Amino acid sequence: MRFAKAYFDIGLFTNQREAQQQFWSERAGLPFDHTQKLGGGVLQHRYAAGDAVLKLNDSRDPLPDCGAGRVRQILVADARVGQPQDITDPDGNPVRLVPPGFQQIKGLAARISVSNRERSLAFYRDALGLKQLAPDQLSCGEAMLWLDESDTSPATPDQPLAALGVRYLTFQVFDCDQAFADAIAAGATAAKNPVTLGATARIAFVLDPDGLWIELSQRASVTGRAV
Repeated sequence: MRFAKAYFDIGLFTNQREAQQQFWSERAGLPFDHTQKLGGGVLQHRYAAGDAVLKLNDSRDPLPDCGAGRVRQILVADARVGQPQDITDPDGNPVRLVPPGFQQIKGLAARISVSNRERSLAFYRDALGLKQLAPDQLSCGEAMLWLDESDTSPATPDQPLAALGVRYLTFQVFDCDQAFADAIAAGATAAKNPVTLGATARIAFVLDPDGLWIELSQRASVTGRAV
């Protein structure tokens, strides 16, 4: 898979817009970029973490609470801290602020819970094209992803996308349709077929082996060409 940028983005859903906006801009120290409409009463407030984006999806309607999601910790490179600091956002999502470069972290990184590490490694390495750095670590260019195996976390492939918490990772690609087809051919589970969002992006979703939503996004502002 050919990535259009050397980072993945992280998307979460909330019903606490003001509290979350204050947290991500002030406590986590991420500069606000812009807001875009996603439809269905959802606004996406985008915060820059270097070249990565924290996507805060603010839902007008009450969201279901499906419990702890697969993304168990968001790691944010923050030049204001001298050592790692563990905090939580207003919805209880675990966040760790780290000095830039700590464990090779730049911008955003993530730890996800998996039920079978070898199976998940194969998915992210072979179906998505991430680089394996260690038995529990992969990278998308500059962005780090850790896989934490847990016997108490069975696969949950029926989890909805729009629910409270950290719900998905976004990988920017040059060709959404080709990336989607390649991922499916390599064993990924299709979740949403490619669709075009005006002149902004063409996107599709697949699921990882434990039901985490993975967005494949061909965004015009990233690829430098029209959708």
